[in-house]
Amino acid sequence: MRLVSIIVPCYNEEKVLPLFYPEICKVADECAKRDCGFEFIFVNDGSSDGTLEVVKGFAASDERVRFVSFSRNFGKEAAMFAGLEASRGSMVAIMDADLQDPPSLIPEMIRILDEEPYDCVGSRRVTRKGEPPIRSLFARLFYKIMRKMSKTEIVDGARDFRMMKRPMVDAILSMREYNRFSKGIFSWVGFRTKWLEYENIERAAGETKWSFRKLLLYSIDGMVAFSTTPLAISSVLGLVFCAVSFIALIVVFVRQLIWHNSAYGWASAMCIVFFISGIQLFCIGILGQYLSKTYMEVKKRPIYVVAETNVQEKAS
Repeated sequence: MRLVSIIVPCYNEEKVLPLFYPEICKVADECAKRDCGFEFIFVNDGSSDGTLEVVKGFAASDERVRFVSFSRNFGKEAAMFAGLEASRGSMVAIMDADLQDPPSLIPEMIRILDEEPYDCVGSRRVTRKGEPPIRSLFARLFYKIMRKMSKTEIVDGARDFRMMKRPMVDAILSMREYNRFSKGIFSWVGFRTKWLEYENIERAAGETKWSFRKLLLYSIDGMVAFSTTPLAISSVLGLVFCAVSFIALIVVFVRQLIWHNSAYGWASAMCIVFFISGIQLFCIGILGQYLSKTYMEVKKRPIYVVAETNVQEKAS
């Protein structure tokens, strides 16, 4: 019997886990007809509620349940990586516990990987129904910018919910970078991917952990991780403003020669100074982003720290 690993990153999901667990168990029972056994790997990302206790309750009555609990909140990217490291299945799926990733798609994902020439089955939302309009607008704008800036394809509406064969999982695990942007990593490693489309589903319970600020910072991480275009933009801006300043210098010099005492316009000069200074600070900020990411990488800190787990004992 083949083993399918289901990785579930959890951060303060105490309310929704009792709803998620029966649903995933139903799917596991259905897939047993295809000679598939399951393991459920819950990664507790430093939750401050009773998430870990709920997961331990599942593990006490179900030997398929394994868990990894972090010493603090390291973020969803670290949680997904930890789950991939703990997984043993020939097929590995990543999904959220909030039921916005439909467990009902898992049998179809398994069928596709069994019968069709694909290494990965991803999911993408074709609508953003229920999301705040401003958030949806910026999300679509992010994907458009990434397609323009990066050679790595980032599919609009792509979710982290996907199922992969073991060779693709091993390729992802070989990329041990500290600053992780999994949507880009999934695409960068290659392999043949089929997309399943579905309409947006609202959370079954609890609240989203992704504020607008966190999404903005996450999008900046993605741009920096998979494109050097911002550096090229800052270089081009520097050249353009050097040329503009040189032309302006010639204009002022000629005006002074012809009309004398024509170097006036203090207010407009100040506006120009502030504008150019703003551009310079913007470009320095771009350099700072790349430098900060490099700084974190060279420290070689672990991607996560485990406080408690039953992975070893279950494996043995």
